[in-house]
Amino acid sequence: MGERQREDGIIGRGNREGSDLFRQWFADLNRTAKEGSPAAYVFVMGSINEILRTFNLPVVFPEINSLQLAVRRVAHEYLNEAEDYGYSPDICAYVKADVAIQMRGGEHPMGLIPKPALAVLTNACNTYIKWGEIWERMYNIPIFTLDVPGTRAAGTQTWAGDPDFENDRRYVQAQLTELIGLCEKVTGIKFDIDRLREVMGYANEMSRGWKQVLEFNKTRPSLFNALTDATIYLGVANSFRGAPEGGRYFTNLVEEMAYKAAHGIGTMSEEKYRLFFVGVPCYPIFRRFNELFTEWGGTFVHSTYLWFASGGANLGFQYDLARPMESLAEGVLISVRNAMDSMFYQDRAILELIDSYHLDGVVYHPIKSCRTTSAGMADNRRSLMASRDIASLFIESDMMDRRVVSEAQMKNRIDAFFEGLASRRQQEAAAR
Repeated sequence: MGERQREDGIIGRGNREGSDLFRQWFADLNRTAKEGSPAAYVFVMGSINEILRTFNLPVVFPEINSLQLAVRRVAHEYLNEAEDYGYSPDICAYVKADVAIQMRGGEHPMGLIPKPALAVLTNACNTYIKWGEIWERMYNIPIFTLDVPGTRAAGTQTWAGDPDFENDRRYVQAQLTELIGLCEKVTGIKFDIDRLREVMGYANEMSRGWKQVLEFNKTRPSLFNALTDATIYLGVANSFRGAPEGGRYFTNLVEEMAYKAAHGIGTMSEEKYRLFFVGVPCYPIFRRFNELFTEWGGTFVHSTYLWFASGGANLGFQYDLARPMESLAEGVLISVRNAMDSMFYQDRAILELIDSYHLDGVVYHPIKSCRTTSAGMADNRRSLMASRDIASLFIESDMMDRRVVSEAQMKNRIDAFFEGLASRRQQEAAAR
């Protein structure tokens, strides 16, 4: 194969294949809905897909369904419907959009969403628990809440071998055993430990690849945009976790990144400033939101979103297939705990990344709809600035509700931020 032909095939392959897989996933959900087959409702921070796939249960991510409504610019129709029904404008817009989807019988621009046979949630987000109760009332289904012990205070994480960690791991494992029993009851399928090992093997391949992909963006120029391109990667990381297609996708994505790094091929936009993003993107004007930064030469090279929205898969944790249940409990504990840490203690992690990712600035994006990701963000920003002299921007909008998104207001703040970055760079050049 000629070098030019190879480049045409490998560059952008992750985006093309990721979009195809995502459409395939929604098509499978559409078929499940029309067949009336059972499905499991799960969340990105602790989907426990490894167990659910063992029972051949299709998984529905209501968070992903909702954000797709915003990207397709129809979220306001669903939000208005839920608010007319009685839900407050002040609660999570993901929840309200999902409620409207359920009220419409699963109607969604990407296809029909199947009804749940059960729902699995963690305590990584307090809204998850109340959200699950809505489905419980709507469909009279069992709700399983997995209580994952989080970090008690910043910097106090424990690890394998520590007595406190082992107590937490056993606590999680006991709950996973209960979940298996529930899945047996719902599906009528007997649990198969070898099938679990198979699924965990595919999850290992995916997690290993996801970590490598993120680390590749330390290169200059960056190889992918952590706001736009990586959202496609996240879609696959969640919907195909534990599936052979998911593992293979990330193996191919690592190959693409290695090729781009070796040939100095960056993103489509010019890279003048390397940025880190904290929070959830502004999906109602997703493309324009990114352009407000790329027009100045700003590229997002990493993001806390890539940590918590992947359920902590960014750590690349590898299951020990010789002891599947113990290792699954350990992986769930570490990964979901990391997802929570990335929301509440992200300042410490960012400090470690400033030099390795060659960061010029950090963008904080609190949103009206999600208090979990936004709480404490201003304090984390102050902590970061007190520890390190790095430029930062604090802009507010929403992940779903275009009624509270002011593009003009954001543009003014973003323009001023880049003017400050340019001035800072000139001062540094003069000092040298």
